[in-house]
Amino acid sequence: MKPFTQKTIQVIQSIPEGKVMTYGQIAREAGSPRAARQVVRILHTMSQKYNLPWHRVVNAQGEIAIKDEAIADIQRMELLNEDVFVYDYKINLQDYQFTDQGLETQGPSDREIKGGSHV
Repeated sequence: MKPFTQKTIQVIQSIPEGKVMTYGQIAREAGSPRAARQVVRILHTMSQKYNLPWHRVVNAQGEIAIKDEAIADIQRMELLNEDVFVYDYKINLQDYQFTDQGLETQGPSDREIKGGSHV
């Protein structure tokens, strides 16, 4: 696994319940500020395998960016279940964005990344 992928997985796993991060923010924390689309790819291909809280990731405007309406509804419901207020598929980043400046971005080893399930 590439270092950026490991770091990205670690950052996504660190998002606490009731908070969100943006694709670009995750890319910056993982060491590659221009790799937001790569974060999307990692979420798409690895959410299930590494039990990533995919529903806590939104676009730079705080919007649920998933085009599939059924999956977007699942994301909205998951966020509401964590007391994140979602209005018209949008989250107020001032209230809910996770901005822990102390995030460790060295990346876990493959055995440190936990497996799990995803929608």
